[in-house]
Amino acid sequence: MSYNVSLPSYSVGTDVYKLVGSICAGYGHKAAAIGGHKAMAAVKDKLCKAITDSDIEISDFIWYGGEASYENVENLMALEAVRNADMLFAIGGGKATDTVKTLADMIGKPVFTFPTIASNCSSCTSVSIMYKNNGIFLKPHFFANPPAHAFIDTEIIADSPKRYMWAGIGDTYAKHFESSISSRDEEVPHYIALGVNIARMCYEPMLKYGRKALEDIEKHLVTSDFEQVLLSIIVSTAAASILLTNDKIIDYNTGLAHAIFYALTTYPHIEKNHLHGEVVAFGVLVLLLVDNDEENFKKLYEFNKAVGLPVRLEDIEISRDDIDKVAKITVAMKDIEHNPYEITSDMVKAALIKLENI
Repeated sequence: MSYNVSLPSYSVGTDVYKLVGSICAGYGHKAAAIGGHKAMAAVKDKLCKAITDSDIEISDFIWYGGEASYENVENLMALEAVRNADMLFAIGGGKATDTVKTLADMIGKPVFTFPTIASNCSSCTSVSIMYKNNGIFLKPHFFANPPAHAFIDTEIIADSPKRYMWAGIGDTYAKHFESSISSRDEEVPHYIALGVNIARMCYEPMLKYGRKALEDIEKHLVTSDFEQVLLSIIVSTAAASILLTNDKIIDYNTGLAHAIFYALTTYPHIEKNHLHGEVVAFGVLVLLLVDNDEENFKKLYEFNKAVGLPVRLEDIEISRDDIDKVAKITVAMKDIEHNPYEITSDMVKAALIKLENI
């Protein structure tokens, strides 16, 4: 069997936008920039100044639509600036970037990413998480390759709200536990084994540097601790995800923590009031209880408490009365189909109750 692996291409630093002209030159001259309103406002002046003396021209800055949905992708496809562009610039967080990546895939144009927050790995990975317009999860949309290049401006991300990195930490350490459990006791291909081992870098740096990184981003400082956490969230997680889904299935790239998240998106306030990684962080605690991993549970429970990530249902505005419902919806998710043991609703319920009683 033959297979191909395309890992992320990226630049990191406070002046990476100066590289846009040389890196993008081989793809054409005209770019359409698409992203969130706040993200584009944060990037626009610095990016436009950086490409002034290059052959790259940004024809327009366009709002992505507010949700990573196929409806918004279709709306963007109809725009003249998009149709006439040689390349697309995805600016912002996960939903904006996932929208533009899917758009680029559907119209056959290269996409370059400009992350403005450190909440997820979307800017470097070869999958988009697509939702319905009402915010309910729909499906993953896989690509043959990750974005052509990611320009990770540490100064811009250091000026972003702390809560995005805070949530990104939770989504990142989930990668380690979900991949290691789903591959447990299996003889897996090299690319899966490599992904599982890279995923360790999604956990250990969080515990080592996470608290200090959150203090630094609150002060808008670009420090070593900040960069360690930032690159674990954006790059390490993306590399692991690409390898773990190289066959375009999610078996080793997800698990109970994400099943809980997707189950909870059936509550409208979750998408409205809480960030993806914030809820996933709570799901990891449940995962560790279900897996009887007391050692890592204690470490993460204390870490979550220390940095303010959720440790009980009330932290994400879910009532104890909803435990039965949450457990039943969770075990219906595809995310737990590939697990070394069957996860039942009773197991999830017991873990949720135990967590509530700590």
